[in-house]
Amino acid sequence: MDCSHVFDFKVNRLIVAFTLFLALFTVVPSVLAQTDSVEVVAAHEAGASEGAHVAEGGHEEEKFDPTKVIMEHIADSHVWHVAGHFSFPLPVILYTPQGLEVFSSGNFHHGEADHKGAHHTYRLVEETKNQSVGQNFFNKKIKVIGENGQIDEAATAALMDFSITKNVAAMFLSVVVLILVFTAVAASYKKREGKSPKGLQSFLEPIFVFVRDDIAKPNIGHDFAKFMPYLLTIFFFILVNNLLGLIPIFPGGANVTGNIATTFVLALFTLVIVNVNGNKSYWRHIFAPDVPFWMYIIMIPVEVIGVLSRPFALMVRLFANITAGHIIVLSLISLIFIFKSFGIAPVSVAFVIFMDVLELLVAFLQAFIFTLLSALFIGMAVEEHH
Repeated sequence: MDCSHVFDFKVNRLIVAFTLFLALFTVVPSVLAQTDSVEVVAAHEAGASEGAHVAEGGHEEEKFDPTKVIMEHIADSHVWHVAGHFSFPLPVILYTPQGLEVFSSGNFHHGEADHKGAHHTYRLVEETKNQSVGQNFFNKKIKVIGENGQIDEAATAALMDFSITKNVAAMFLSVVVLILVFTAVAASYKKREGKSPKGLQSFLEPIFVFVRDDIAKPNIGHDFAKFMPYLLTIFFFILVNNLLGLIPIFPGGANVTGNIATTFVLALFTLVIVNVNGNKSYWRHIFAPDVPFWMYIIMIPVEVIGVLSRPFALMVRLFANITAGHIIVLSLISLIFIFKSFGIAPVSVAFVIFMDVLELLVAFLQAFIFTLLSALFIGMAVEEHH
């Protein structure tokens, strides 16, 4: 049977999706050329300055700061680094009381220039140590600049940043990958109903069965099918983003699951699903536990704290494990530049390879643990007590 038309359809769909993905993040086509030219000029000026310093016998060579390098790699960014001096500028979307502003992050020239928008002049600021929690939540790095060239704190406080950052872009990429993969697998299941799986379907089916038989059924019970879509979604979403985070170059390099905001939203989903589906026994155990009445003043706060602490543990566990893995790998690589010796390089590289293999295991393990505990919490909420 000629299946070429099916193959052509899938290839065309993949091309269209990838084209849309690239188009989304190259908002202003001229920005890339502009950015490259600025970097060349900056590099030339830096080289000339360095030469002048050496000639004058003045400033010492700047020391390598591993903390700064590591934090830059694990933190979010308004550009997606590809290789060398080449990076993708990402869309900056700002809400101001005067209206919405949309422009490319390339206009900041890696934080070296201000951008004059329709309503304000904006500056990309990397140092945000002294900011309040509210400022970090609504707008962490982009500031409004006043006429005196200084940051206008009042105008900045009214600014809300909805930009497509590197982590958001990487999350969109993982969603596109998941949609393409599972659309193809779903079509394969429909076409080969009652037959043995083939291709991508045969590769993923053992994972589907594992999530169903070893996670959902034992922990949720007979109502497990109702929650399978959610459990499969969070398992593969966490897994794909963990694996992409291990790739040091584009389309990897982002730290999605090592971002506390991402893990917070995933834990929030579990919290909502658990409490929306909780039965009478679940709520009775919280607000009318089987203890003497005088102990309610102790037990009810403890149970309420327990409801909130479970998703909190999910959030922190995933965030801490993924972030710690990235920090360890980057710290081992930094040893080469700290000691400035080729002798340390083989040792450092050997440990980095070992840690990368371990991180590959952690990528699967953390997806499994988050899904398992979510299923466990759901099962505790829907379990019927006799």
